[in-house]
Amino acid sequence: MHDGGSNSKGLCNRSLCFFLLSSIQVTTLECILTEARADVNINWMVKYLNLNGGVGWQLVLSASERDGFFGGASKPSTRLADPNFLLTGNFSLLLQATEQDAGIYKCLIEQERKTIKETVILLAILTVFQIPPSPVPQTSTLRLIAKVTPETSCEFISWESPDGTSLKTVLKPRAGFVAKVPQLTYDDAGSYKCAVHTYGSDTVFTFAVNIIVDGEERSPTIFTATQARTSVPLTCPTVLGDCVFLYWQSSSSSINKLVYHYDHWRGNTPSMESAKLQLAGSPYNADAGSFSFLYTPGLKDGGLYVCDVLVNDHIFSQRTLLSVLKVMARRLGSKLMLECLYSEISQVRDAWWEYQNERCPTKSSPGSVVVALPLPVTLDTAGNYTCTLRLKNGQTISAVHTVKQQGNTNISTVAPSSHSSSPHLLLLPLLLLVPLVATTTAVLLRQQKRISRRGIEQSLSVHSGETENIYENPEDVRQDLKPRQADVYKELER
Repeated sequence: MHDGGSNSKGLCNRSLCFFLLSSIQVTTLECILTEARADVNINWMVKYLNLNGGVGWQLVLSASERDGFFGGASKPSTRLADPNFLLTGNFSLLLQATEQDAGIYKCLIEQERKTIKETVILLAILTVFQIPPSPVPQTSTLRLIAKVTPETSCEFISWESPDGTSLKTVLKPRAGFVAKVPQLTYDDAGSYKCAVHTYGSDTVFTFAVNIIVDGEERSPTIFTATQARTSVPLTCPTVLGDCVFLYWQSSSSSINKLVYHYDHWRGNTPSMESAKLQLAGSPYNADAGSFSFLYTPGLKDGGLYVCDVLVNDHIFSQRTLLSVLKVMARRLGSKLMLECLYSEISQVRDAWWEYQNERCPTKSSPGSVVVALPLPVTLDTAGNYTCTLRLKNGQTISAVHTVKQQGNTNISTVAPSSHSSSPHLLLLPLLLLVPLVATTTAVLLRQQKRISRRGIEQSLSVHSGETENIYENPEDVRQDLKPRQADVYKELER
């Protein structure tokens, strides 16, 4: 199934054109002579179709190189699309169509009374109604109606909601193909697709119908991604509002959680301050009602963010679908595992690792892509590894991990492009020395204290109320207070 080729005002293939009825639009019926020739006549004719069947051929417009336009157009708005048609060979017909203009159109090009080209096109008029008209009141039932003239030009018409869900569509006599959306809410606003399926062909002509829900105007959803712990803007509607609400819906939940609220008239933010989230500064000014946010998310903070700005009784809404990317490394047996993790997988088309501009063999699962490196790290495996995420809208984002070879020991270290963890590994031997030095010092002090106590007890011998100093020489005191080597080793062993 594929869409029919389109011009600026209608959808056509070689023999069939569908035109969405509008009071200001025009459509083009194509008729091109690939090789420009001299002295040619062009005749556009039509056989109108109605409920009672067709009538004979009628002249729409005639022109020639010799006489110019000699057949008056059936309507003032009908003309050849290219005023230089004799030079370019473009004899396409431009007309502002109504429902009564549906029919079979023929482009007949003659030279010296011989037909050199004949093109036949069926022009079908598609009329679309929505009841009630936009903006549609909340909780009401939206009715989408599509009708084609002539009815025989299509097999059936289908409707699709903004989120891609097919709506139940039924054919009602004299009305057309009808789809309904009961109990309309803000989430039902957006672009609905009307698809016209033709007989005996896989060609589908698709038209968009924008539905606005009363009290809210929603801008197109923004699809984006960022690295974890990196600031990303969360855009709000570009209106001067009274207050702003920011909601978050994770991919695992259907509930919108209020994460921020600011009322610039009261000037307060009710206990929702967060180190990750803050109102953006210039060129925005929250005190004047111009809102936007700066967000520094973690891996688990991906999801749908909805910024609602209130202006009096009206709500303007901007939605942002955010994926968060994080790269990390861990040792698993004799392997170094480089992990690329990402959230909001619904908008991710592909994810991969690259090393030296070549893709690495990886193991993938939803939300994760892993590359395994053998240990120890060698010159052939050291370097920058890049994980790239591609969204369905074509946007890409990358994060870099650096794998280093540590001297002659071949210790592998992994670090993001902006954060290196190798200094921590270099400090590890020094950190291990700290408790060893502390233990040795404690043992020496304890041994010194024990020996000192013993020397003091020996020197306090009491005879007839007099204290006797058993050390005749002060140097003997210092020698006795020194710990013996054997005593130190006994303490260490203990």
